[in-house]
Amino acid sequence: MHAGDRCPARPDRIHALRIGRREGGVEGSVRGQRLLFVVHERSIARERRTGNVEGGLCSPRMDKEALRDLHGAHVASLSQRTAEVLRKGGLDAVVLHAGTPLKRTLADDQYWPLRPTPHFQHWAPLAEPGSAVIVEAGKKPKLVWLVSTSYWEKPAPPESDYFLGSFDVLEVRDPKEIKDHLPAGRVAFVGDDLEAAAAIGIDRSRVNAAPFVAALDQLRVRKTPYEVACLAEANRRAAKGHEELRRLFAAGDHAELDLHLAYLGATRQDDAETPYKNIVALDAHAATLHHISYEKQARPSQSFLVDAGASFAGYGSDVTRTWVKGGGEAASRFAELVALTDAMQQRLCAGAEVGMHYEALHDESHRQVGGILRQMGIVKTSAEEADKKGITRAFYPHGLGHALGLQTHDVGCAELKPRAENPFLRNTTVISEGQVFTIEPGIYFIEALLAPVRNGPQARDVDWKLVDALAPLGGVRIEDDVVVQSRGVRNLTREVLRDGGGRA
Repeated sequence: MHAGDRCPARPDRIHALRIGRREGGVEGSVRGQRLLFVVHERSIARERRTGNVEGGLCSPRMDKEALRDLHGAHVASLSQRTAEVLRKGGLDAVVLHAGTPLKRTLADDQYWPLRPTPHFQHWAPLAEPGSAVIVEAGKKPKLVWLVSTSYWEKPAPPESDYFLGSFDVLEVRDPKEIKDHLPAGRVAFVGDDLEAAAAIGIDRSRVNAAPFVAALDQLRVRKTPYEVACLAEANRRAAKGHEELRRLFAAGDHAELDLHLAYLGATRQDDAETPYKNIVALDAHAATLHHISYEKQARPSQSFLVDAGASFAGYGSDVTRTWVKGGGEAASRFAELVALTDAMQQRLCAGAEVGMHYEALHDESHRQVGGILRQMGIVKTSAEEADKKGITRAFYPHGLGHALGLQTHDVGCAELKPRAENPFLRNTTVISEGQVFTIEPGIYFIEALLAPVRNGPQARDVDWKLVDALAPLGGVRIEDDVVVQSRGVRNLTREVLRDGGGRA
């Protein structure tokens, strides 16, 4: 059943969206985007009052007509901006190819599920191998839909058909038929399947040309209202999984594998549909930042870090929560650490603003981590000294966050290299309105990083007895997805998942 089949459009929201479109289209419709936010917030409040928070996979605020209007405005804006990129590149059109499933190994005849080319999904929320969007300046974009005739496997149908009106839709049975719909002139190709480009006669010099792809990447830095709506829905879906795992962890002991599978069930996703492999880490496993080798046997545990998202129309959420249970001094102190980290994370979210360098916000996160380590008694020196001496980087080794969108680590926001002391920072932009990124500070007990401090001149600055007591609980990370507005941010995650962590 399509999203709109169960969720009839509400006139108040559609009216707001249409006002936004009349007031300058997507890219210029800041007022229109604010109207969408207001309506979204009202619908959340209405759901809470009426108890209709579950609502299945079709949220009342994601009805088909609203999505159709948003997507139409998104494609209109994208067409204008892509036409300018084509003009600057001396090109007449571009083929954005969906991609082709990849073999699991060269020696095998099994294939991974398709991960569509992000630049294709920037236009069409479709996962049909071999399909393409053809964009020609001044023309309605074409969606060339390769219809599968295989009786071995078939791709899943799109969740809704709201997007079809934005294109001239052309069904083909053979990938080479894409060539029949190409315009004359200089045509570029963007996609992973180089053989597909050759099959339709695209000149090799215009296939994935780096300057051209970089220019398209920049069109994804600032999100349109349609993209924000998709990311909000992805957060709503992820919230169901996070709430279920919190409940299960509080209720008893479960294997990490079972918790992972429970998350998939609660969010109604297959493993291949998630935006990234779920990180499901009990106790010391949380000290492995990307722990995905799930333990298969249940055992008593006191801490639980889950970093997991959900997808909608190609856009993915990225959410992390950390929970604690049990008694004893170590669990109590770790719960205190989680509470302090949660409060810090919210301060950092509130501190993001237009015109600020994201790296400056990252630097501030290290100063605040130093303050938490000092408050907890983990370090004996001042917060400033802990940061200056590099001690905070032994406890907090990753970047504060990254751009988010069609890719979990989205493009266009890491054009500049970070400073040497921030090698893993994936966002180095000046923050601008419309950007979507994560804010995800953490504090961990990773022996490989702590050993140089333990054995070096800063050893006296750390309470190693307390570190060793907390190390079996792994670490804490709390992560939200935020949209930059003209003043402050809209926190997509906290709208649907209020608590960042703490006692389960």
